[in-house]
Amino acid sequence: QVQLVESGGGLVQPGGSLRLSCAASGSISSINIMGWYRQAPGKQRELVAVITSVGGQNYADSVKGRFTISRDNAKNTVFLQMNSLKPEDTAVYYCNLRNPIVQYWGQGTQVTVSS
Repeated sequence: QVQLVESGGGLVQPGGSLRLSCAASGSISSINIMGWYRQAPGKQRELVAVITSVGGQNYADSVKGRFTISRDNAKNTVFLQMNSLKPEDTAVYYCNLRNPIVQYWGQGTQVTVSS
């Protein structure tokens, strides 16, 4: 059993920044992948960024160069630093854990980019 709790979402103007955090608790494998997905109104949930237990990273093309994913393995926490935000980034952002096969999801945190 694993629980994921996201925080850090909010309203920001275009060009601004936000930092999301996700703290995982429970029976977490030492080998896992943590990441962020997002879902905008009327669109499918999509991968934003993922990071492995040893630091390997992958990003969606739409966020490369603007977003940075990182993690603290000791605290089972993953972060997403979002810079140069665009209105198109508006979505509910979900934390994800692959443990390593079974997937767990957080409840989501709203990110709204608007002037």
